[in-house]
Amino acid sequence: MTPLTKADVRDAEPAAPTVRLRAEDVRLAYGECTVVDGLDLDVVAGTITAVIGPNGCGKSTLLRALGRLLKPKNGHVLLDGARIDRMATREVAKVLGLLPQAPTAPEGLTVADLVARGRHPHQAWYRQWSADDEEAVALALEWTGIADLAERPVDELSGGQRQRAWISMALAQGTDLLLLDEPTTFLDLAHQVDVLELVRRLHQEAGRTVVMVLHDLNLAARYADRLVAMRDGRIVAAGKPAEVITESLLAEVFGLAARVIPDPVAGTPLVVPMGGHAPSS
Repeated sequence: MTPLTKADVRDAEPAAPTVRLRAEDVRLAYGECTVVDGLDLDVVAGTITAVIGPNGCGKSTLLRALGRLLKPKNGHVLLDGARIDRMATREVAKVLGLLPQAPTAPEGLTVADLVARGRHPHQAWYRQWSADDEEAVALALEWTGIADLAERPVDELSGGQRQRAWISMALAQGTDLLLLDEPTTFLDLAHQVDVLELVRRLHQEAGRTVVMVLHDLNLAARYADRLVAMRDGRIVAAGKPAEVITESLLAEVFGLAARVIPDPVAGTPLVVPMGGHAPSS
């Protein structure tokens, strides 16, 4: 048997994961009020990352910075290795789609017209609406299962349908990196699961990399490959759901006394609150 050489070992080593978004020593503030300070985060290609934490801990602020809506007071956000603040807005929009909390559409705007707005980054004075744009909109509507609602006004849709329409717009941009800020807010449990099943399908079948802010810990643990737990503007823990969702972390981050058991359906961590607050450490 021929012995392995050092070159063989190097060749056999798995390739390092590709980092799509990176926050480096980021400080985020609104005026003089610092919300996030000294934060480092890597978003790896081909994963679903869920950011969790109590209200006011900086989750949505972090997502705004990753999406170039908020410029850091210190540090940088890198998109595919380049400083996102130095990239042209149109070029960022071709790569990254951001769905904010509770987005609103002009009254009477149809679903098709909303989704078509996702093609704006691809338009220019010398390139108007094309067959490629038409196809991108049709595919986005088909992916989200709302092609039959194309001519309906957005403000007449149910909450779940409306969220699918906004996700369709992000898909029509042609981006493979999606940032979703609380995509299940104001939805009942059935529609929350429906939206997250769509996110999983986009990830698994269409190769989208997703970062989303979620409040429901059990849904976050079920649908995300990686969890990032925040408190007071800093990351307390990051890793696989089973590594992050622990009874000690729930007490530290949420002040919650709870038991963590295996989800009988998915096998992921399931949080069972015990009632009351965890004792202070």
